[in-house]
Amino acid sequence: MIVVGMENAESNIHNTAIVHPNAKLGKDVVIGPGAVIGENVEIGDGTQIGANVVIGGWTTIGKRCEIYPGASIGLEPQDLKFKGEKSYCYVGDETVIREFVTISRATGEGEETRVGNNCVPHHLSFRL
Repeated sequence: MIVVGMENAESNIHNTAIVHPNAKLGKDVVIGPGAVIGENVEIGDGTQIGANVVIGGWTTIGKRCEIYPGASIGLEPQDLKFKGEKSYCYVGDETVIREFVTISRATGEGEETRVGNNCVPHHLSFRL
């Protein structure tokens, strides 16, 4: 993934990306233009995050993942039973998340949404 306009080579964060100061970024993480990374997010070494990706909630992204533009990961689920409880989203190592994929947190206190290692979820691949 090629990202133009990086803030500096050390941080690999595009100057238009917003990364919460409490987010935990591994080594060699690339964050593209317009991406938003929330407070309780952990991103593994070597992961590449494309333009306009939003990662929020209590989300952990594994190592060497590729997240394509427009993906939304770890936000509140589209579930009427959800009442604001703390839940989690985990994405395994070497997973490729294609354009405009939505992977929401789980419904239920302490519950989790989990995507395994080496997966390739793509738009409309998960339905409730």
